[in-house]
Amino acid sequence: MAWIGGSKPHLCFLPLLLFYPFSAKPGDAHSLCYNFTVNSQPRPGQPWCVVQGQVDGKIFLSYDCGRAKIQFTSPLGEEVKTTKAWETQTETLRDVGDLLREQLPDVTSEKHRVTDPLTLQGRMTCRCEDDGHISGSWQFGFSGQMCLLFDSENGHWTVVHSGGRRMREKWEKDRAVSNFFKKVSMGDCRAWLRDFLVRWEEMLTTTASPTAAPLRVNSTATAIKHITWILHVLLTSFIITVFLG
Repeated sequence: MAWIGGSKPHLCFLPLLLFYPFSAKPGDAHSLCYNFTVNSQPRPGQPWCVVQGQVDGKIFLSYDCGRAKIQFTSPLGEEVKTTKAWETQTETLRDVGDLLREQLPDVTSEKHRVTDPLTLQGRMTCRCEDDGHISGSWQFGFSGQMCLLFDSENGHWTVVHSGGRRMREKWEKDRAVSNFFKKVSMGDCRAWLRDFLVRWEEMLTTTASPTAAPLRVNSTATAIKHITWILHVLLTSFIITVFLG
């Protein structure tokens, strides 16, 4: 899985939907994840920003921020492209890509040389636990090394690698950026997960319950039964041979 600007994000259209009823049934746990990869020096023809969308670990889309081009990588993506949330989703993903590209020069480690190619990665996750609780979080890193965590619920930043110190110092003081990350993960992402699950519920249930496993179990049980029967017959024959000569 890949880790992971231009114009400023449009904060006005990002609703903080913290109190909307969630459609998932009690006992169901689901997660929606978006992996952003922003390239500081893309090669000719290479996109500067790519987003990969996943639900419960299953990839359903790949999005080119610069060209605003979506590629569906599974029936899950095709199933939700007609939902009301779809247009808002693509706009917000593009805004996140723009923000990360805009922030990249200011959050890069002081030891980084301008001539070195660098990628900034961000992973946004919103998760509905089996008790209905919704959580949101972000992970950030450079060129495959995770450096910084953001808990969207309490707004706490955690440095997990020295490369994330400068990033935390800047974003922790910038309330607009922190609020943007929080609203996208706890508001928009939650709304998308809620709306998409209406279409995905049956598909996810089907893919989560493969029919091959029970067949293997039954085949194994049958084989053991046959072996037991054969051993019983051989043991009986041996006893008869010994005592009757």
